[in-house]
Amino acid sequence: MGFDEMDVDTIWKNGEFLDWEDATTHVLTHALHYGSGVFEGVRCYDTDRGPAVFRWEEHLDRLFDSAKMYDMDIGHSREEITEATLELLDRQDLESCYIRPIAYYGYDSLGVSPEGCPTDLVLAAWPWGAYLGEEALEDGVDVMVSSWRKHASSQVPTNVKTTGLYVNSMLAGEEARRNGYVEAIVLNKEGNVAEGPGENIFMVNDGEIYTTGPAQSILEGITRDTVITLAEERGYEVHDEAVISRGQLYTADELFFTGSAAEVTPIRSVDDTEIGSGTRGPVTEELQSAFFDLVERRTDDHDEWFTYL
Repeated sequence: MGFDEMDVDTIWKNGEFLDWEDATTHVLTHALHYGSGVFEGVRCYDTDRGPAVFRWEEHLDRLFDSAKMYDMDIGHSREEITEATLELLDRQDLESCYIRPIAYYGYDSLGVSPEGCPTDLVLAAWPWGAYLGEEALEDGVDVMVSSWRKHASSQVPTNVKTTGLYVNSMLAGEEARRNGYVEAIVLNKEGNVAEGPGENIFMVNDGEIYTTGPAQSILEGITRDTVITLAEERGYEVHDEAVISRGQLYTADELFFTGSAAEVTPIRSVDDTEIGSGTRGPVTEELQSAFFDLVERRTDDHDEWFTYL
């Protein structure tokens, strides 16, 4: 569904609420040409206690850490951003939605250096269902290993969420979709598994859980951290700095993606090789159920992870 089909009408930019169509930027904005922006993707869930933004503080932490890496002064306090976000949701009567904070170097000059360019901050929110499709949550997705490699952390900072780096994700994801797959898996420069284009990846073998860590050039996802916590609380041993070879993908008992957009999505095949029984595995199902019980507040666990409207 495109934005024109959604019932959304307001965006916050640099301290002001604007009509949706008035939230524009100049074509010579620095970030448009050089990818000099940092952003987050945050879920808000409809609960019995009202709209609940999931792990907002952790997302803000990462936004400010990402900005620091690019010498970007956001210029608004965490409290101001939080208040503006909650008001944005309230103004649009959004109960379940996706929130996009983005800070970027704006319009002034167009050398590679952003010196003199202001830092613009924008907050937007809109309804968004299952990222990889509703049926994918139960049936799983077919994926391929991309021919595109993940950049190394010695080349660009892979531990921050920046706009320019997502060209790599776009190339990998579009390659997969052109070849009839739903999503891609990206290897790092050593040829080991890194992550998905917009997701972290987990592998289950013999009842133990493995996921790649920062040394494999991943972005440490907030949903990844959530699932690790849920798994450990349920008695699973989690290896969160795992080195996973491409070959191990094909022989895994279970594989699944995690991400703020993807939530917890099973992987049923890799390069047309069936994973496990080709359906959502029991560990994946248990952790997926625990995740949705948590975010939809069917349990009181981890209430500190929620910011209520």
